[in-house]
Amino acid sequence: MAFTEPQVCPRPPTEKPEFTIGTLRKAIPAHCFKRSTWRSFSYLIVDLVAVAALYYSSTFIDSVAPTWLAYGALWPLYWFWQGAVCTGIWVIAHECGHGAFSDHSWVNDLVGYTLHSSLLVPYYSWKHSHRRHHSNTGSMAKDEVFIPSHDEAEVPLMRYTWYRAGFLAVQSLLGWPLYLLFNVSGREYSRVANHFDPTSPIFSKRERPGIVLSDLGLAAVVYGLYRAGLALGWPWLVKSYVVPYLIVNFWLVTITFLQHTHPNLPHYEDEEWDWLRGALATVDRSYGILDVFFHRIADTHVAHHLFSQIPHYHAEEVTEAIKPILGRYYSKDNRNVIQALWQEVAVCHFVTKEPAAKPGVVWFQTSTKDHLVRATDAAAAGFDADMAAQGVKAE
Repeated sequence: MAFTEPQVCPRPPTEKPEFTIGTLRKAIPAHCFKRSTWRSFSYLIVDLVAVAALYYSSTFIDSVAPTWLAYGALWPLYWFWQGAVCTGIWVIAHECGHGAFSDHSWVNDLVGYTLHSSLLVPYYSWKHSHRRHHSNTGSMAKDEVFIPSHDEAEVPLMRYTWYRAGFLAVQSLLGWPLYLLFNVSGREYSRVANHFDPTSPIFSKRERPGIVLSDLGLAAVVYGLYRAGLALGWPWLVKSYVVPYLIVNFWLVTITFLQHTHPNLPHYEDEEWDWLRGALATVDRSYGILDVFFHRIADTHVAHHLFSQIPHYHAEEVTEAIKPILGRYYSKDNRNVIQALWQEVAVCHFVTKEPAAKPGVVWFQTSTKDHLVRATDAAAAGFDADMAAQGVKAE
């Protein structure tokens, strides 16, 4: 099946746009820039009540349901929805890191630190590295995460289906802790980088106290989980916390990967990159009803990269306000996201310059056993690189 507009967004222009960030700002209603601490807390309270209700319901599963029903349906339902709700809590903590939760920085940091620590995220560590991601989005030299390979020789196995399936499984469940621990998929540094070492090259000297504080928060949560496991049993800990935690990891990595990986999105070399075009090298994707649980982080991501201090409850209005100005610079993909996840991995193998493209701009390419084709052509051919190599477009 071919995917054409409006399902797969086309390549955006790579020339410097005529509009500026100031032009976009003027198009946004003034109230969208206002942050209400109480309104932000109302969303958080709803999420926390949902977490408590789901957990309370789960305590009856093993006692009232036969094993086949408990593990065939009820526990998976708990894991899925608890993971979805906790992903929303993760997003609220992320919003705290941007200063979008409240006008008061101490409220942002207190709430963000508490929430992220409970989800085993080093709050200040990630806050600092994520700020650099927003400052350098789309830059091959300075972006912080999901930087594509520049060399086909580095990704020779991506042409094989079995490898891509294994790659997705590892990335989806372990990609987040691997990034935090070993900087997997992150930018290159002169030495080993991770999010737990205060002397890591990711951080400046003045940021080091926050890294230590983040580590202490994680240590406290891990110790609390250890004590809970001793008291209530390790099976309880796995079912109640670990599996939902892995679901959160899945959604976090999937959302982030798909926001910045698309056959028709450019990346920029250092000499060509600028902040505005880099921020526009992102794509909005809808997760259906989960957009509500995820507090619109995925379907309004372009607006988020342009105005990261705007709270999530204004993000849809902001998106609609700036779309007419963005025009072809706005990217929205309407495929099912699970389908898109597989298809993006199938065709977005590495980036390189194209002869007809603007200098300093690189695009995803697809490596097959016998061919090298543009990822955009593979997408137009129904995500079949062999068909694309033959110049055939899927009907």
